[in-house]
Amino acid sequence: MNTPKTASKPHYLRIRDYILDGIKNRSFAPGAKIPPEVELARQFGVSRMTVNKAIRDLAEAGVLLRYAGDGTYVAERKAESPLLDVNNIAEEIATRGHHYSAEVHYVRQEAASEEVALRLGLAVAAPVFHSLIVHFEDSSPIQIEERYVNPQWAPDYLLQDFSRETPNAYLMRTCPLSDVEHTVEAVLPLAEECRLLGVDASDPCLRVLRRTWSGKHLVSFARLLHPGAKYKLRSQTRVRKR
Repeated sequence: MNTPKTASKPHYLRIRDYILDGIKNRSFAPGAKIPPEVELARQFGVSRMTVNKAIRDLAEAGVLLRYAGDGTYVAERKAESPLLDVNNIAEEIATRGHHYSAEVHYVRQEAASEEVALRLGLAVAAPVFHSLIVHFEDSSPIQIEERYVNPQWAPDYLLQDFSRETPNAYLMRTCPLSDVEHTVEAVLPLAEECRLLGVDASDPCLRVLRRTWSGKHLVSFARLLHPGAKYKLRSQTRVRKR
């Protein structure tokens, strides 16, 4: 039954929203075939041209895949994260309508290696906090987060339950972000990373090296590893006209 709000929508938008809702509630799972245009036209009491516009818009957005002579399928979509922002991965996953969970492998204090000391602007062997966490989207591992934190700026880091709140959320709350530095590279996973992400040694991964500042203080250095087949990074920049 149409509500006044849905009844006022153009027909092709109602069909588009019907398909999107079906994808969100898993009635149309990734890789599944959606109903034929003829069937959707009959269901909504519209012309095939109207159905075709809704499907064409979703195909152009990468939501659907169309195959001539076969039909239209739900695309196997990669998780997506904005490259130039620092978002909470738990919120990203929830926004996609999926379930977030985390597996905390350790949160400990140790002596800074030469690389970590250089990344955080500390002396070699200075104390640092080190955490290793695997983030899951539904039951699939989507990111390994290895993070080093300067204890001076987040002294209670070791006391946090990172199965309930991500390090990103905690640090944004206690050390408000002012500056960020990103480096992105394509890599092949090491043996332990293969195990944690459930990928093969030949599967390409995306690695993000990220440093974050709060005011003048360099707070954190993180290595974020994503399975390339499941994840992509996006950047959008507005170019000013001269």
